[in-house]
Amino acid sequence: MAKRKLRKWHVPVAVLVASGGLVGCATSTQNHSTASNSGAASAVPVRAAGSGNGTVTITYPSPPGISSLDPSQWAAQILVDQGTILEGLYGYNQQNQIVPKIASGYSLSKDGLTWTIYLRHDARWSNGDPVTAQDFYYAWMRQLNPANSQAQLWASVLNNVKNAYQYHSGAVPASQVGIKVINNYELQITTTTPHYILGELAVSASMPLDPKVVNAHPTNWYLPQYFVGDGPYIVKSFTPNGTITLVPNPKYVGHPGEVNHGNAKVINLVPGTTVAVEDYMAGKLDVALVGSPSDLQYIKTHNLNSQLHVAPDYSIEYLEWDHSAVPSPYYNTKVRQAIAMAIERQPIVQDVLDGMGGVTNTFSTPGWPAAKYEKGLPENIAEAKKLLAEAGYPNGKGLPVLYLYAPVPDVNQQGVPVAEAISQELQQNLGIQTKIVQENQTDYSALVWEGPLKGIQPGFVVAAGAVNWFEPANMDIQASQGIYFPGDYGWTPQQVQHVLPWYNTPYDPASVAKYGNPQDPNTGVSWNDWIPLQKEVQKDIAIITKWTKEQPAQWQAILSPPGTPSLQQQWNQIVQQWKSAKTASAKHAAFVLAWEFVAPESATTTLGGTNTGALDVQAWWDTNESEQEREWRMWQAYEQNSMTSSQAAVWAGKLVTSLEQQAWVIPLYYNETFYLEKPWVTGAQPNPWAWGNFYQFQYLSTK
Repeated sequence: MAKRKLRKWHVPVAVLVASGGLVGCATSTQNHSTASNSGAASAVPVRAAGSGNGTVTITYPSPPGISSLDPSQWAAQILVDQGTILEGLYGYNQQNQIVPKIASGYSLSKDGLTWTIYLRHDARWSNGDPVTAQDFYYAWMRQLNPANSQAQLWASVLNNVKNAYQYHSGAVPASQVGIKVINNYELQITTTTPHYILGELAVSASMPLDPKVVNAHPTNWYLPQYFVGDGPYIVKSFTPNGTITLVPNPKYVGHPGEVNHGNAKVINLVPGTTVAVEDYMAGKLDVALVGSPSDLQYIKTHNLNSQLHVAPDYSIEYLEWDHSAVPSPYYNTKVRQAIAMAIERQPIVQDVLDGMGGVTNTFSTPGWPAAKYEKGLPENIAEAKKLLAEAGYPNGKGLPVLYLYAPVPDVNQQGVPVAEAISQELQQNLGIQTKIVQENQTDYSALVWEGPLKGIQPGFVVAAGAVNWFEPANMDIQASQGIYFPGDYGWTPQQVQHVLPWYNTPYDPASVAKYGNPQDPNTGVSWNDWIPLQKEVQKDIAIITKWTKEQPAQWQAILSPPGTPSLQQQWNQIVQQWKSAKTASAKHAAFVLAWEFVAPESATTTLGGTNTGALDVQAWWDTNESEQEREWRMWQAYEQNSMTSSQAAVWAGKLVTSLEQQAWVIPLYYNETFYLEKPWVTGAQPNPWAWGNFYQFQYLSTK
């Protein structure tokens, strides 16, 4: 099984909240102005910045800023790369729908595994060279190169390409990766399982690169003096973590029948500011995000309503079980259900967010495909009190302090105020005492998106479930993130204690004692060091094979995809790598690969994550999971391997409903983006996906 590290995270640059939107659906983006406030004080906007002369000044996220334009990294540059300076086979139009860009079309094999993408013959790089299938192959194999330890494979089409992870780990040769150039204008992609890939082809890490330029300048090919792009705009100037200036690509040829770009002559991308509205009023910005309720009130009282717009943001703010390993009454389902039913959402939206929010008790915005299949717990304080009493804790008596982990204001301005409101409601409605703990970005991300962590007390984290891009696997808006790692939702405290070392040490200490230390450069040079691993491989494969055969027939194709190397074959390939090694260091490297194939580690992921595909992890998981957890995994697999959003919505609804009904996740409100746009600017497109802010800068125009 491939090592699969799925780290999908939401980084709100500002609080972007209010009412709904659809992901990848046929409805248009809701870029509508709000009604004017006739009683507001008058103010004349300063005509500075672009002022309609063809130049538009707009922000990108900062911090962390943009230090590189390399599309292979999941960082702020993705907002600039995908579609603006680099164009992929597919991309987004102004309604956030997936449309062909470099591609002229595709065909799909009957088994749903092999996609043949046909490229247009007229697409050009900014140096005049044709854009070919080889350019995509080069960019993707560059990411997959085993030496590229920083590649975020999950954030591209490569996450589902056959043998991609195996090649990246060094287990198989490049020739076995499911990417094949048929000719200059025909590319074949074979996936591990049937999977809808067009949305992933629009993501920045699926963009092509010009091999000549990158090979000549491998570390700084994106600097203006070297940059060659195939998007509507090219880089005129670039100051790392500062301003990026874009100008039209004179060689660009867009897809026929599509609106491919606006008329802006110069686009200045500047780092985000904490005073965006003030900068907008001062003429420093042509487009600005509205970051807080106080900003919104300022806008309403300064006659700016005609310049205020709203657009979808495909994310949900919710309470997520914090994966604590500490035994607690909060493991009791009735206690968690009482908490979910005692939270009053409307006061939070009105009093904390000042109306900038939409109440929900499901993981869905209005019209979301999975909404009709979901059923969250209703607000019912009387029933909540009854449940708490039935659990043995009337009026909260006997319950320990409930911890609420919230992001610091720099990460999300409303995280702590929302936690404070929930704290007050739980005290008033159920008598539950709480403690709020503020977390920095790194620790907060680990709490939301990783496995069990040491030192975390029982409770919830104020989290944001976001959609990273359009595909069926995102129909649950990441409510099921905790299913990826054993020990998150549904496991007993004893089981969580067992897996805790997997996530919180570079290499599992028990496995180090059993198999040897992979951090010792002398280990694995002798074949004797391999014998414990060899024995465990046979044991684990027997367990996994037996478990797989016992599963429903519908799941067999997902668990054992046709043409995928068996676990034994994968192990044999690693052993052969050791046998072929000519040096002690190369033999040790093969041993480390073998160790990680068998045992839990977080050295190549992050603390809080683990290689869930390791044989020991899979064997333990298959042996110890409950029937409920097995159903969750199955439903999640069906969702992820659906070929349409409507198919996936059914499975997402079943899975998320189960998590909501047991209160492992408690939805609070859905988000939307508020932004200001000067009267002489059109085409600003707030990014509805996980990074927030703006994207699709190529559609900017001036009057």
